[in-house]
Amino acid sequence: MTMLETTDKDTDYSVPALARGLSVLGMFNARTRSLSINEIAEKVGVSTSAVYRILFTLTHMGYLNKRNNQYELGAKVISNGFSYLASRDIVEIAMPHLNDLRDRTSLSCHLSIREHTDSLYLYRAFAAQRLSVNIPIGTRIPCHCTAMGRMLLTALSDAEMGTLYQHIRLDDYPAPAPRNLPELTALIGSDRERGWVLHRSDYSTAIATAVKDHTGNVIAAINLSGPDSVMDSEGARERFLALLLDCSAAISQELGFNPPPATSI
Repeated sequence: MTMLETTDKDTDYSVPALARGLSVLGMFNARTRSLSINEIAEKVGVSTSAVYRILFTLTHMGYLNKRNNQYELGAKVISNGFSYLASRDIVEIAMPHLNDLRDRTSLSCHLSIREHTDSLYLYRAFAAQRLSVNIPIGTRIPCHCTAMGRMLLTALSDAEMGTLYQHIRLDDYPAPAPRNLPELTALIGSDRERGWVLHRSDYSTAIATAVKDHTGNVIAAINLSGPDSVMDSEGARERFLALLLDCSAAISQELGFNPPPATSI
């Protein structure tokens, strides 16, 4: 018997009922939150009597709920899924995406989280070129002074910002950093609405955006940074921003974030 013949017979080991059960769970998403038994049977391609046993089993195990003859995802699917997502380290998830972003742009990329009023750098994808921005892992920089830090602050309400900075002096930092809390609050409000930040310092430019978890909360920030000569070239900034936003969306999606569908005007 050849290897090809063995491979062709691998389907003998498949379990059709399990495959159908998993396909049922895959029918539910942000737009399809509930289905009737008839709708499920039609999608699976079997009779209602055949699909009933699958639905009974999934409901009994907590993977589905039945409400008014409609089925929806149960708590077990949700809790198990979020437990898995929470167990994955943000660096583990972001690393391949940031490495790919670096390779596509030849610019350095960083990942940071907020600790009190500091932006803590957790990962860097270093661009090996003569002029590049290289901030070591473990570096702490005040949030209000950097593009990533400002995006991290967009997670806070105005009241939370006031509490966080009530004993922090802001007038000791050079421009363009905000000099007081009202300036900072207004700046972060604009950043939140825009969804990204561009920041210049020491002949370099950084563009940053936020990373969100399954609840839609900002939990981290990523950036692209490089020399002004590269960032200011024609069309470069728009291209880099688009790639950065795509990277953020991919990381956030792996963390379970599903943005609401766009509404038509």
